[in-house]
Amino acid sequence: MLDIKRIRSNYNEVSELLQRKGSYSLEKVVAYDDERRSLMSKSEAIKARQNQASKEVSRMKAEGLDTEGILSEMKEISNEAKELQARINELAEAINSELLSIPNTPSPNVTIGKSELDNPVVREWGDPPEFSFDIAAHWDIGTSLGILDFETAVKISGARFSMWRGMGAKLERALISFMLDMHSDKYTEIIPPLMVTRKTLTSTGHLPKFEEDAFRIDSVDSFMIPTAEVPLTSIYADEIIPYESLPQLFCAFTPCFRAEAGSAGRDTRGLIRNHQFDKVELVKFSHPDDSYEQLESLTKDAQRVLETLGIAYRTVELCTGDMGFASAKTYDIEVWMPSYNRYVEISSCSNMEDYQARRANIRYRGKDGKLAYAHTLNGSALAVGRTFAALLENYQTEDGSVIVPEALRPYLGGIDIIRNGQEQA
Repeated sequence: MLDIKRIRSNYNEVSELLQRKGSYSLEKVVAYDDERRSLMSKSEAIKARQNQASKEVSRMKAEGLDTEGILSEMKEISNEAKELQARINELAEAINSELLSIPNTPSPNVTIGKSELDNPVVREWGDPPEFSFDIAAHWDIGTSLGILDFETAVKISGARFSMWRGMGAKLERALISFMLDMHSDKYTEIIPPLMVTRKTLTSTGHLPKFEEDAFRIDSVDSFMIPTAEVPLTSIYADEIIPYESLPQLFCAFTPCFRAEAGSAGRDTRGLIRNHQFDKVELVKFSHPDDSYEQLESLTKDAQRVLETLGIAYRTVELCTGDMGFASAKTYDIEVWMPSYNRYVEISSCSNMEDYQARRANIRYRGKDGKLAYAHTLNGSALAVGRTFAALLENYQTEDGSVIVPEALRPYLGGIDIIRNGQEQA
């Protein structure tokens, strides 16, 4: 969340940056804080009066004087103090609630824009393949090869679920292992819980704003993770990271669960937008001075997956109007999808600065011994299902088979092509 002290001391700057993301007002949170500050001053004055009266009572009793009047006054003061404190507590909760609903400010150097149409392309790699035959979409390729089974998945779980069979399951598993092997020499691999508490999901900025997009388990008021970013970022919640151990780098493969609220009619076929999907995630905890250098490095780590697989992509910088709620700066990596005849997002790499760290109370102790909030970063490297789909489409052949990229062949026992009717054992 944003720091109320920063809002008060740099009101115009923070307000202007927020307007680049959309229409967000700071008036209410400042009004609450003004009232809280005023009442706290009154509360301190009352406490001083209580201390003074207590001393007077002791003196009067020692001198044998009547204390009934001053004791009556003290009772009134005590009641007033309790009422003040109750209101101060209410205001503290109101301030916290308002701060939780205000997004992160974009970095001042992020491109100002309203939508994805304003996102500048910062890198292009590889050439989209040219085909001499009519191409097929990944859902048709996978179904024809017998490696994707959408009908059974829908029968079992409903719309927007998928099932991999035989060589399809092996290819999905190969992609997961390939991605983890690429990253685990640099990032510490984690197998995190797939269910998190409300507090944990709030810490990363997914709650309260995106609760309708989360799968909630009512009996325990917990949630299935929408991304491994959530449990990985919370590893250091309420902890202090030694300065010398920064940056901290983690990676994890997990299934992810999203209700996809509000996405009706978008990418309803295939693997692009499912309620359950596999993803390899990268998370960093950084010193504020080098977090943007860490963002560039994280983005390169994600790009390297597609480069090694030989699949064309481009990287765009999200403009202010297209950025995520908690992000200060984000790069989207978009993979070429022949059946769409366009690039499709396969990874988002973001610097959250200290926005998540404030919510989760993640701090580091500097060389001077003082505590400060760390910067957190995250990125997909990559969304496995979308990589699977891109691989099928970019490496499809005229006879319906799919060439296996050379980098993946060791993970599939040396298989170089996936054919219809191929031995699945």
